[in-house]
Amino acid sequence: MPLPELLLERPHRRRNPLTREWILVSPHRAKRPWLGQVDKPAAIPAVHYDPGCYLCPGNERVGGVRNPRYENTFVFDNDFAALLPAGEHVAYDEEGLLVAETESGVCRVVCFSPDHSLSVSRLPVAAIERVIETWTAQFVSLGAMAEIRSVQIFENRGEMMGASNPHPHCQIWANATVPSELAKEVDTQREYRERRGCCLLCDYVRLELERGDRVVLENEHFAVVTPFWAVWPFETMVIAKRHMGSMAELSKAERVALADAMKRLTTRYDNLFQTAFPYTMGFHQAPADGEEHASFHFHAHYYPPLLRSAEVRKFMVGYEMLANAQRDITAESAAERLRGLSERHYADPVD
Repeated sequence: MPLPELLLERPHRRRNPLTREWILVSPHRAKRPWLGQVDKPAAIPAVHYDPGCYLCPGNERVGGVRNPRYENTFVFDNDFAALLPAGEHVAYDEEGLLVAETESGVCRVVCFSPDHSLSVSRLPVAAIERVIETWTAQFVSLGAMAEIRSVQIFENRGEMMGASNPHPHCQIWANATVPSELAKEVDTQREYRERRGCCLLCDYVRLELERGDRVVLENEHFAVVTPFWAVWPFETMVIAKRHMGSMAELSKAERVALADAMKRLTTRYDNLFQTAFPYTMGFHQAPADGEEHASFHFHAHYYPPLLRSAEVRKFMVGYEMLANAQRDITAESAAERLRGLSERHYADPVD
């Protein structure tokens, strides 16, 4: 059934089936003038090696630890970890109103490449595939630890997204509990399967591919869509076409296809405003809690803040913090813009 034209012009709500939350969409506001704060995204680093970068090969990190002269990926325990190994468990509960407990885990950093100037958008597909292989090995080994219930792999790109260093890298936080956002998706996908006998994201990606208006790109094994319920300006999801719970189930061909999809998407992001496009990206995978999660479908979320130009970004403020998530750019128009961009990076030399 086609989307009613009126919904592309008038305020309306869209429901996110993964979280059961509603998003207010106000397409008529996309034309309003902007006189608010602007932010300059960081430029693409010009040097291949930075002697002052604590992630470059051979350089010293905190406490005198020196990086090896790595040639591909490099993994190490985060020097400023948000989670610490298990210690004494303490729980606090006062009348069910003041509730707290200790949380343990492991935090690691994964450097994608020794080249300080590169990013996912400019790495060769083969190099991204090696990163995926590293992620997979970390997901499996951390998930096998007795105290770990969830492994979250995520990348913050750009200062405005909280990245403290432009060197191509990501983080992995492995928790003793299942974090809230993942827990919501686990519950909704399980309940969908119990109610309908099929997979929520299998059905969703099929529907999006049939319609096409929110599809940004696809290959044999993955589809990239701007979700119907998107909140961020150019938000996307990377969804496996085959049902699987985690990257541990990827075949060789699927790893290459995931690398291809990530490179093509992030190249489009950089080309959108011809800048080192900032975003937060993360994979959602089945929890590593020893329970059966046959309903969970492997996917990734990209949340970019840039709105109308390379200087205007979207904050979550006001109504969004107090009432309901809201966006002005429809998912359909965002997908159309991303779809129309070149897959040749704007910073690559012309032949």
